[in-house]
Amino acid sequence: MARLFVVRHGNTFDAGQTVTRVGGRTDLPLSVSGRQQAEALAAHFADTHFAAALASPLERTRATARAILSQRTDAPALLIRSFLREIDYGQDENQPEEAVVARVGAAALKAWDEDGTPPDGWLVDPAAIRAGWAQLLKEAAALKQDANVLVVTSNGVARFLPDVVDALSEGLDRKLKTGAWGEIDVGGNGARLTGWNQRP
Repeated sequence: MARLFVVRHGNTFDAGQTVTRVGGRTDLPLSVSGRQQAEALAAHFADTHFAAALASPLERTRATARAILSQRTDAPALLIRSFLREIDYGQDENQPEEAVVARVGAAALKAWDEDGTPPDGWLVDPAAIRAGWAQLLKEAAALKQDANVLVVTSNGVARFLPDVVDALSEGLDRKLKTGAWGEIDVGGNGARLTGWNQRP
C-alpha cells in the first residue's frame, strides 16, 4: 500500500500584514513564518523516504517541498504538475477577505468551503482538478508497497482531493491549513483518507 502525504505550502503573509486571496496568478514566496512552517515540516518528515515528490509550479509550493526534501540525501527529484497550481480567484485575486465577502456573499463562500462550489467569477474547473487527483491516486496505486509520495499544493486544489477517495471521515473540513498535511493510503482496495489538517 502506497501513502500520499498531501501538504499545503507555508504562509505567504506574516502577522500584521493584510491577508488577501492569493491564487494561481500571484507567485508569492513564503513569508518568514511560512519558512518556519516549511522547516517544521522538514523536521517532521526527516525520517520519511519519499519515492516521488510533486509540487505545483508556484514558488511557495516548490520552496516548501524543497525544504522537506532537503533533509535526505536519497530524496527524489521534485516533479512539477500543473493541475496542482492554485486556482484563479478572478476579480477577487489579491483582495482582502472583507472585499471578497462583500462581492460574492457569505452564502457563496460557505458553498465553496462545504462542497467546493466556486463563487461566480472564480476561474476554476473542479472536474479537471478531481481528474488530476484521481490520476495521481491511480499512479500511486501502481507503486511498490510502502512507497511514500510527497505532494505539495495549495488550499484551492487540495480541497477537491476528498471527492475522489473511497473512504473519509464524516464532517471533514475541506480547507487544508497552511503548513498542514493530509494522508491517503492507496492500494488494491482503493484510496482511504486517514488524516487531514495535521501539523508538526
